[in-house]
Amino acid sequence: MAAMKMTLGLAVLMIVEYALAVEYSYYQAEPEHYAPAKYSFEYAVKDEHTGDIKSQHEVREGDSVKGYYTLVQPDGKKRIVEYTADKKSGFNAIVHYEGEGKYYSAPKYSAPVATYVVPEVKYEAPAPVYKYEAPTYKYEAPTYKYEAPTYKYEAPSYKAYSSASVHTPHYSYKIST
Repeated sequence: MAAMKMTLGLAVLMIVEYALAVEYSYYQAEPEHYAPAKYSFEYAVKDEHTGDIKSQHEVREGDSVKGYYTLVQPDGKKRIVEYTADKKSGFNAIVHYEGEGKYYSAPKYSAPVATYVVPEVKYEAPAPVYKYEAPTYKYEAPTYKYEAPTYKYEAPSYKAYSSASVHTPHYSYKIST
């Protein structure tokens, strides 16, 4: 019994030591290091049919962005936006307009006149044909057959007994006065 207690105590002690020896750690991502951003781009669109006329040019070096874009507005004025953005000043834009706006009037439009003629359709419903026969009923009255019941009765018959064969008890009474 003492040996079992000793073994059990050692087992518990070993479990506690193991639990205390475990180190808890968590994943900590290392910060990623990027090279400073540096790019330059520009584009232009000139679609006379739809009136979509615009362009843009932008340059970035590190955290500083400079550029401009232009577009022709629906009234015909050209809008030019020059912008800069950095960590210190934020986003700043200067807007210029070139040209004069013209009032746009849509061309007069009149819908075409419909010349559709509805064809004349002649339709005559066929005359209805009714086929109906009245139902015929056949009825036969039920016939009843009744017979009166017949009863048979016989009078009961009794055996004749002789007085000698019948036992009659005799009682004796004492009358006391």
